[in-house]
Amino acid sequence: MTLFLFLGLLLIFFLIGVPVAFSLGLTSLIIMLYESGLSLRYEIIAQRMFYGVNNFTLLSVPFFIFAGKLMNTGGITERIFGFANSLVGHWPGGLGHVNVLASIVFAGMSGTAVSDAAGLGIIELKAMRDAGFDNEFSCAITAASSTIGPIIPPSVPMVFYGVVGGVSVGSLFLGGFIPGLIMGITLMIMVFFYAQRRNYPAGKKATLKEILVSFRQAFLPLLTPIIILGGIYTGGFTPTEASVVAVLYAILVGVIVYRDLPVREIPVILRETMRDTAVMAFVVSCAYVYGWLIVRSGLPTHFARLMFAITEHPKVFLLIVNAFLLVVGCFMEPVVAILILTPVFMPMIRQLGIDPIHFGVVMVLNLMIGLLTPPFGMVLYVMVRIGNITFDNMVKATMPFLIPLLMTLLLITLVPDLVLFLPRLVMR
Repeated sequence: MTLFLFLGLLLIFFLIGVPVAFSLGLTSLIIMLYESGLSLRYEIIAQRMFYGVNNFTLLSVPFFIFAGKLMNTGGITERIFGFANSLVGHWPGGLGHVNVLASIVFAGMSGTAVSDAAGLGIIELKAMRDAGFDNEFSCAITAASSTIGPIIPPSVPMVFYGVVGGVSVGSLFLGGFIPGLIMGITLMIMVFFYAQRRNYPAGKKATLKEILVSFRQAFLPLLTPIIILGGIYTGGFTPTEASVVAVLYAILVGVIVYRDLPVREIPVILRETMRDTAVMAFVVSCAYVYGWLIVRSGLPTHFARLMFAITEHPKVFLLIVNAFLLVVGCFMEPVVAILILTPVFMPMIRQLGIDPIHFGVVMVLNLMIGLLTPPFGMVLYVMVRIGNITFDNMVKATMPFLIPLLMTLLLITLVPDLVLFLPRLVMR
């Protein structure tokens, strides 16, 4: 009965269109009404909602979002796209590869898939259509490549996982580097096959001079991840302080150096960031209450018994969890899933000897794939809005690109060293 209350009620609220935060909050309230064994006062809800967002590390989230929006407005995305085009635009499938490479570079600045899709996506879609690519392919590769954003640091979902799971955010950031690059490589291979089958155009090969010019134009944006991550790993500043540095650097580059970011636009972007952060904070606080009640009810213990009755082999366990998270990702936003499920899985992975950094990267990648799957894949809806494409056509076009992403997921699940090599090398 308890399991039905937790999962059944939440699913019912989702299906009838109740907003995520209210679904989580109402489910938590109903559980407290009917589960007298929990012996909780209703005032505890407000207290736990406050605890859910009362964490210094979480301050980095609005600043990373703000930095991403500033870079989208300040002409930085155009320079990144131009530099990527000079490097790989002449490959078969030209701008498809440029799309992926630009997402890899932009991933080191934004931290979210939606920022990538909404920011770079507008530039990429126009360029690909003008070059003769069909709209479905252009939208699909833009959506798929945007999922690299939260894997290569900085990463907003990894910040939440690190806070809830008590894991080093810096180590998680390092752990995402190699998987993010593998995602890019596998997507480029997919683009190559599409280019061969559909005879997609390739651009003119850039001369060394043109490459150097585009590099010079993109040099300051390319320094962003180096400044952020270099500061974190040299002990110069914490991940939270790094997010503030990213904002200041984006303003410096956009307003003073490139002068593509009008000062009058900054308050507008700030208001958008405040609105997005307020919505996210409300969702996070409600999800924290829901997750806390799950732990309080003892469900993780019952779930652990069920899982260990099936297998106690770490890799088999991870494969089962992958299947579960892929389904969860179809219905739940990544941050919400992380806040709810991390406390459930953390005791089990520690008991099985699975590294929490490895599990965190695997979990985030699972949920990023969920952004591309119906019915609630957020990136799909972003592309429908900016790409002039129906939802059904968007889903059909995106499905083949799940193959390279799932292959990457399987690879990093079975080979933990792909995630753990850099954290062990740098953080030891």
